[in-house]
Amino acid sequence: MTDPTVPAASYSDTVVRQFSLAAVLWGVVGMLVGVFIAAQLAWPELNFGIPWLSYGRLRPLHTNAVIFAFGGCALFATSYYVVQRTSHVPLFAPKLAAFSFWGWQAVIVAAAISLPLGYTTSKEYAELEWPIDILITLVWVSYAIVFFGTLGKRKVKHIYVANWFFGAFILAVALLHVVNSAEVPAGWMKSYSAYAGVQDAMVQWWYGHNAVGFFLTAGFLGMMYYFIPKQAERPIYSYRLSIVHFWALIFTYMWAGPHHLHYTALPDWTQSLGMVFSLILLAPSWGGMINGIMTLSGAWHKLRDDPVLRFLIVSLSFYGMSTFEGPMMSVKTVNALSHYTDWTIGHVHSGALGWVGLITMGSLYYLIPRLFGQKKMYSVPAIELHFWISTLGIVLYIAAMWIAGVMQGLMWRAVNADGTLTYTFVESVKATYPFYVIRVLGGLMYLVGMLVMAWNTWMTVINGRAVRVTVPAVAAAHA
Repeated sequence: MTDPTVPAASYSDTVVRQFSLAAVLWGVVGMLVGVFIAAQLAWPELNFGIPWLSYGRLRPLHTNAVIFAFGGCALFATSYYVVQRTSHVPLFAPKLAAFSFWGWQAVIVAAAISLPLGYTTSKEYAELEWPIDILITLVWVSYAIVFFGTLGKRKVKHIYVANWFFGAFILAVALLHVVNSAEVPAGWMKSYSAYAGVQDAMVQWWYGHNAVGFFLTAGFLGMMYYFIPKQAERPIYSYRLSIVHFWALIFTYMWAGPHHLHYTALPDWTQSLGMVFSLILLAPSWGGMINGIMTLSGAWHKLRDDPVLRFLIVSLSFYGMSTFEGPMMSVKTVNALSHYTDWTIGHVHSGALGWVGLITMGSLYYLIPRLFGQKKMYSVPAIELHFWISTLGIVLYIAAMWIAGVMQGLMWRAVNADGTLTYTFVESVKATYPFYVIRVLGGLMYLVGMLVMAWNTWMTVINGRAVRVTVPAVAAAHA
């Protein structure tokens, strides 16, 4: 996967360093906002009566910061790193790659300003208004040119499977963004969707679920297929399975969106079609999980001593759990209980914190020391601490939301013998309160883990810079 004849100094790694450090920074910011709004649900006084600190405005800021700032920067960093090493060439159009970094940071800052001020399209994961959407499009086109341009000038015939996933993620997200963001401007920061009624809902959840399927799954599977074999120092368990995984996943995911609209005005056949494709998704998803975990076959002992590998492998456990839970929740009879409850929040965060968060952290722990001329992170015990505190935080968070969600669903549909509701909505909110407090605790632990990572990263960078000054030749050591 890495060409020993190409010196590392010839790779275009400046943009990779920038995106890697930005991912850590925005990870702290995104998790901090998440903990704050979780605390607002437990203690509403934390709104302080200030509109731009209200839950309704900060919640989309949290989702955008975690998905597109933290996750997005990590995807840019890892895809730019991987495509160079697997193609044996430096990046195509490095100046365009630099634009993709600064342009993406501009998008993030624009989101951080506009969302608390109340400028929003109200579309889930696509709340940013039309001028920002245009900037996103320009950045994404630049990203595609750099990535596929690098593949196009590769020195090897073969395209490694990680690049298939990265490529599919780039193309699918471009399609999703352009179609769902079609809107009619009505001022500099106001627009109306080009679609109406149930068609708007269908397009939105075709986008929304595939943002999960391609931005939060396919892209991060690209990380998995490169960094697990590299960290484990073993080839992927089954290359043939990885290709089957790729084609089955990208075909099936596109059709699963309607399961978000069960029991709505969407035609019943469309809901059922979404449910069927969601159930089919279980097979390729678990195929990928098994492929990643079985890469350690014969080398399980490495998990005892290598916390970076532990991040990568445990993330796959959460991926497997989330991709079982999602299809199960798409079944209409299960969805009748889970819909609109905190069970959905638990499901989303088992994927976001467990799969996306841990695979990203493991990949960055692999990348950062190599990008700054070090053999390993400044403190391996700090990585160990980060792993355990984050994992326990995830378990607290999702267990609390699962219990709260099932309880809510049962309370909402409980009826007395005369047909009246057994519980008022307020009673269900009161019963949920202890679980909201537990969620705050779990989220706080996860945030503390991110702060530990930020400190460890800072110390690694400082030491790396010192080594670069004293021993220039080390710059060529991180192939």
